[in-house]
Amino acid sequence: MKQADGPGWGGVRPWMRLGSATVCWVMAACVGGDAGRVAFTPPPTPTELTAGEALFNLHCSRCHGVHAVGTDSGPSLVHEIYRPSHHGDEAFTLAVRVGVAAHHWRFGDMPPQPQVADSLVPPIRDYVRWLQRSAGVR
Repeated sequence: MKQADGPGWGGVRPWMRLGSATVCWVMAACVGGDAGRVAFTPPPTPTELTAGEALFNLHCSRCHGVHAVGTDSGPSLVHEIYRPSHHGDEAFTLAVRVGVAAHHWRFGDMPPQPQVADSLVPPIRDYVRWLQRSAGVR
C-alpha cells in the first residue's frame, strides 16, 4: 500500500484520498461534452421529493442540468457511472463538502459547495436517487 506522501499521491492526506475515491461521482472528468449527458424525461416528481427537486434546481442544475441530465459544465447524475452501488449516498455529502477531483469526464474539478448546508444534502440526494431509479440506473 502506498503511503500518503509517497510516489503518485503528491502529499495528499489519506482522508482526502478516501474522500476523492468516495465522491468521484459528481462532476468528474475524462470525456466532456455530450459524453456526460443522458437523454431522459422523468415522470412527475412525487410530492415528498418536491423540496429536494427545488433544492437541486437551485444548487445543482446549473452544472448537472434540469432532471440531472447533464450540461456542457457537468455530467448527468442519471448516468450508469453514478449508480448507488458504485457511488454511495455519502458521496453526495463529501462532494458538497470537499468537492471532487476530475476523473470520469472532462468537465474539470467540482469545487466544494459551502452554500449548501449539510441539512440540504439528504433531500437533494433522495431526489437524485429517484431520478436514477426512474432512468433505470440501479
